[in-house]
Amino acid sequence: MKDSQARRTTVRIAVIDSNPLRLLGFRSLLSSEPDFDLQSLSLTEIGTHPEIDVVLLGSDRGTNVFEALTNLNRIRHGLSVIVTGCDLDDADILKTITAGAKGYVDEAASVGELARAIRIVWAGSVWAPRRVLAMFVEQASKYSSQVVSVYQRPFTDREKEVLGMLVAGCSNKEIAAPLGIEQRTVKAHIAKLMRKVGVPNRVLLSVHAITHSLVPSRES
Repeated sequence: MKDSQARRTTVRIAVIDSNPLRLLGFRSLLSSEPDFDLQSLSLTEIGTHPEIDVVLLGSDRGTNVFEALTNLNRIRHGLSVIVTGCDLDDADILKTITAGAKGYVDEAASVGELARAIRIVWAGSVWAPRRVLAMFVEQASKYSSQVVSVYQRPFTDREKEVLGMLVAGCSNKEIAAPLGIEQRTVKAHIAKLMRKVGVPNRVLLSVHAITHSLVPSRES
């Protein structure tokens, strides 16, 4: 879980891409991140490497991203997958998130954005263009009759602090320490925030906070 992540500094990343040179490209781009350990694996090898934290899944032509996501989910349910590439439009990016990806990064993104996306997804949050996240929330809300307007149930100052750190990708432990509270208190705050917003999990809570401008935007 997240406590073990905090103790282990290395983020182990698997690159699954039809282009064998993509691993070299990622290693060059992320060479300034000493805690990133990248290796190239095939889809079928993921199941035999439980130490992998994040998967970078290429979306080049000829790659069936949605089939790959289905197979990855079957092999390791809940694995943090970031789809990378340049051929996906907003609708397809939304489909990848709905299919289980935790993020999408365009190949034209800066090194800083790619590294931040990996850290955010590794910490349990989601990374995608803001407009796509808004589409995701809209789609999710259609299947829930419990969504409550946040403006009718305002957040406390402490809840806003917790929410901001959650969206930034902090674990419960990383939220608790600077606020001087217990991890179980962080969990209670997050549970209350989810009830106020009307979402079933932390990912949707983060997405809702971003798309409703409840936290500062990470986009320029």
